[in-house]
Amino acid sequence: MNRHFDLRQFWVLTVMHFKELIREPAVLFWGIVFPVLMSLGLGIAFSKTADSQRNIAVVDIVKGQFSHDSISAFPSIYNHFYKKSIPQKSVQFSFSIRNKKLGNTVFNFSHLSWEDAIRKLKRGEINLIVSKERETFQYYFDPANPDAQNSYMKLSQILNLKNIAELKRDENVSVLSLPGTRYVDFLIPGLTAMGIMMSIMWGLSYGIIEKRSNKLLRRMIATPMKKHYFILSLFAVRIAMNLVESVILVLFAMLVFHITIQGSIIALFAVFIAGNIAFGGLVIFVSSRTSKTETGNGLINLVVMPMMMMSGIFFSYHNFPDIVVTILKYLPLTMLADSMRSIFIEGAGLMQVSSTIIILSFSGFILFIAGLKMFKWY
Repeated sequence: MNRHFDLRQFWVLTVMHFKELIREPAVLFWGIVFPVLMSLGLGIAFSKTADSQRNIAVVDIVKGQFSHDSISAFPSIYNHFYKKSIPQKSVQFSFSIRNKKLGNTVFNFSHLSWEDAIRKLKRGEINLIVSKERETFQYYFDPANPDAQNSYMKLSQILNLKNIAELKRDENVSVLSLPGTRYVDFLIPGLTAMGIMMSIMWGLSYGIIEKRSNKLLRRMIATPMKKHYFILSLFAVRIAMNLVESVILVLFAMLVFHITIQGSIIALFAVFIAGNIAFGGLVIFVSSRTSKTETGNGLINLVVMPMMMMSGIFFSYHNFPDIVVTILKYLPLTMLADSMRSIFIEGAGLMQVSSTIIILSFSGFILFIAGLKMFKWY
């Protein structure tokens, strides 16, 4: 058999895989439409200030049940906002702190018995319990709950004010709108990196496992086809699709959210290729033996889910303990997302991301070779 690269054979296999791909409507939706819709939804949600709802339970700890006497802890708040006395039969009221820069904070107070308050706290219907005990306010909440902690800090500041009118004073806050400082600037490179991983991991694995399950691989290697051409053609089609998906997502973000790429386009393309190589090698290694889609589904989820949750795609992975961060920052998805963010929002060039390109490419080649060595064609 001719040892030179057979371009015609490689092209025929590539066209075959490409036609298989585009004949599936789900591919177009999950690969192109879904990332755009996700970026639109998350971008709008985190680029506009909205009312923050804080649900608070007021209880009388001494009596152990609801008492209208407990409402006397909040007369200054109520009278200031409503300009009237508190109705004796009222068991709930609300007030809001308006702030054009930070968004409004709405406090919803419900006067409950201790048992009802605990029940609602367990269900997540409230996040803070407060009572008036001996001229001081007592707060009950889980300090590990960020919403409860935020509610406590805001409410305790309000209740400690001697002059409630000070709540209407605008805070000395300057809103940062510089390129790269918004959440959507953080989000788009992460979504692009995640899209590369998901497309490679699921697209390649199912293409291989399904053909192995249906005995198509056995038939194909009975032909003069070179085995590595089959893998390379699958890989080439997936890279091309990833490029189209990524370009559409970035262009959409530029038009809608005015995202800019402050760094080198060449460096961004090199990181993109390195990410595809890394995940391509990983999926060949993971799907090299199994012939059951259920097993393949489990293996891919085992690889994909931890990285999707802990690689800082939606929120920073630096919230984890330092010892965990040391491990997380070397995950393939973390390295890909961090490098893309450095190019998008920090103006990084080829030299700044060269180490990531080398590590991702080298690890991808090693896994690719190892996967081919134990690849099961039958």
